[in-house]
Amino acid sequence: MISIAKLRQVMDPKVVLFGNHVGIVQSILDFDYLADKAKPSIVAVVGVQQRHLRYFWGNKEVLIAGYGSIDEVSSDVKSSISLFAVAQSGRRAVTACTEAVEQLPNVLGGMIFAESVPERHAIQLRKLVKDSGRFILGPASVGMTVGGLFKLGAIGGTLPEQIALAGILNKGSTAIVSTSGGMINELISIVARSGGSVSFAAAVGGERYPITKPVELVHQALQDKQTKSIILFGELGGTDEYKIAKLIKESKTTKPVIAYIAGVVAEKFESAPQFGHAKAMAQNKSETATAKKAALKVVGVVVADTFAEFERAIKNLEKSTHKNNDTINERAKLMQERSASLFVNRISEDQGGEVKILGQSLLQFVSNKSFTEIALGMFLGKEPASRKLVDFFDISLRLLVDHGPQVTGAINTMITARAGKDLTASLATGILTIGPRFGGAINQSAENWFNAVANNESADEFVEKFAKNKQYISGIGHKKYRLDNPDPRVETLLKQFDNNGSHVNFAKQVSKITTAKKAQLILNVDGAIAAILLDILKDEEHLDNNQIKMIIDSEFCNAIFVLARSVGFIAHYMEQKRLDEGLFRLPDEHISSLY
Repeated sequence: MISIAKLRQVMDPKVVLFGNHVGIVQSILDFDYLADKAKPSIVAVVGVQQRHLRYFWGNKEVLIAGYGSIDEVSSDVKSSISLFAVAQSGRRAVTACTEAVEQLPNVLGGMIFAESVPERHAIQLRKLVKDSGRFILGPASVGMTVGGLFKLGAIGGTLPEQIALAGILNKGSTAIVSTSGGMINELISIVARSGGSVSFAAAVGGERYPITKPVELVHQALQDKQTKSIILFGELGGTDEYKIAKLIKESKTTKPVIAYIAGVVAEKFESAPQFGHAKAMAQNKSETATAKKAALKVVGVVVADTFAEFERAIKNLEKSTHKNNDTINERAKLMQERSASLFVNRISEDQGGEVKILGQSLLQFVSNKSFTEIALGMFLGKEPASRKLVDFFDISLRLLVDHGPQVTGAINTMITARAGKDLTASLATGILTIGPRFGGAINQSAENWFNAVANNESADEFVEKFAKNKQYISGIGHKKYRLDNPDPRVETLLKQFDNNGSHVNFAKQVSKITTAKKAQLILNVDGAIAAILLDILKDEEHLDNNQIKMIIDSEFCNAIFVLARSVGFIAHYMEQKRLDEGLFRLPDEHISSLY
């Protein structure tokens, strides 16, 4: 169940959103920025195809991590999350909330923005809340905010200027509880314009079965030491106000409670009309706005008969001291100068003539680093954590630098050079030859080893799968080397870097099966590099499976070959220029014309 006291104890709340609702995400970031937080509170958006989503932090762009499902989020990020918001369809709400409660160990609660959540799902979520001790606002809630601490949802506005003026950026003294999302934003605005500010505000949602009941929120407001006054907006239909009246009477509170119950006009109709909210319909006299207003008045609640009277009563509440208004206004002005860039780059920048690489000045970054270390850091997009990865990357580059002039890429480079083309054209023809049958198998091999180990696939099952589909196994087989004449590059790599890791062990098991069928189906240099790299990323860099998969998907493995073999291709180009033998043409005897 909801606990404002527990929420206040979380000094740096972290949020995950299910569904990429641009308005909600940006408004939460705007709250964070205006509240002078060091970083965005949103750490993940789930249910998207993009790995990163572009938003604004002030007037600069920031990347928010995107995931297809909650299963892809790392355990560290999951542990950091304290709040969630569901901005997906109503029928997805029960699944998203259940996943959040079951997979986020430190989550306190969340909210559902969607309307039309099936009633049986709402009842199911109410049970989930009771069983788990978490809270869920909604369905059809605009969320909640605790003044100065967090904003969860569209509550308090979606534009920077609205948030800046809403009185939710500092600790306040007025609690606002409302069944209506639109009205809660209006009430927040009235409190702020009257010189007050919000201790907390929560929108229950207008569905027939709200998961968190209004009485539970009023109960929290009565217990909250920071809350000095309470504003309640209710409406006809249901019996919530009677429970609230009983609670207020039993609490013997001295806190002023101001209420407005909408829907008196319904009593002018012969039969009960259905208003916009699912529960806004009086099915009997006790559910009318007039009856509920009377019940609240009996226990000392200041109940307004008109909205103008309601607003006047709010203006008479205790005023709050707003801090850093000038700073907030300056920040809000900066946010008016937003402009999306064409590209986002986290590798390097050139601002005002100063070049930076990975956040460091060029001279600082390259000092005391070898070319290998510079390339590795730039390829990874961060400094490597282990020396073992640096050493492995270095020896892989050296072993792959050339493999004789007979290979496809070298031949293409030499032929282009002898045709009189320049260095860049000749190098390009060599590089364009790199693919699944020449050099480009490292990445595919890494993907194969990674998926097999992650899925606990046996080597026999793995080999049989490829045999059944009549496919070659990337990383297995060589035209020159065989079981009795092994590739010395593979022997060197395994001798230095094989630490009995899961991926290398799997690759060797596969090779044992394939060489039993044919001596040339050995673990080749592509397969060895891929397997060793995976083990180092897992055991030395301590990356999780999602991070490793992202590295594979970026073709990091093939980049090793491309970088190394570019040196060999350039050397072959220069050698042909030095020899200057002229245009190459295949001799007739090397072509058989068949008709």
